[in-house]
Amino acid sequence: MSLVRLKIKGISYSQTQNGAYALILNEVDGDRKLPIVIGAFEAQSIAIALEKEIKPPRPLTHDLFKNFSDRFSIVVKQVIIHKLVDGVFYSSIICERDKVEEIVDARTSDAIALALRFDAPIFTYKTILDKAGIFLKFSSKENEENEDDDDSIVVDEILQEGETVEIESGASSQGYRELTLEELYKELDKAVANEDYEKAAKLRDEISKRK
Repeated sequence: MSLVRLKIKGISYSQTQNGAYALILNEVDGDRKLPIVIGAFEAQSIAIALEKEIKPPRPLTHDLFKNFSDRFSIVVKQVIIHKLVDGVFYSSIICERDKVEEIVDARTSDAIALALRFDAPIFTYKTILDKAGIFLKFSSKENEENEDDDDSIVVDEILQEGETVEIESGASSQGYRELTLEELYKELDKAVANEDYEKAAKLRDEISKRK
């Protein structure tokens, strides 16, 4: 079966449904998106891996796995989303040690969090993308003030139907726009110290917009 390479397009959360996070994978050579609902911990871990400038003071579970693997010369070569059953995606992590390849079963969210840390490619089969892939088109925003609210409404509507929708990672809260750059840096330091990485990602995104 033909494999299709994917990249992470965005990650966000529903403001009306607690614990509902949306991860969007986009085919590299096409426009289809593969939407996956993930847990809060995995969403945080993926967001931290995407925000290269945020370094946790202590390793998270996926960081610990990466450190452990490095110590024992285990390399994650690729991740394959190989099955879809009743709306649940199943994945395999392809590892290599001493030129011996092993296949490890994993939840898709965990597999992707690890793929980011190992800079490993993510694939799925064409049949899965044909079945679950969707096209998402967004109307242009009238102004920046309403951007986050509009996106959140779309997220909530689709999550209610058991699907997810694309949101760029690290979308900033409207309240952060009122802070000065110096205040944003102070809040970022506090968020990292308190291990509130979701807030840190939003603050980093707001700082990046102003540079």
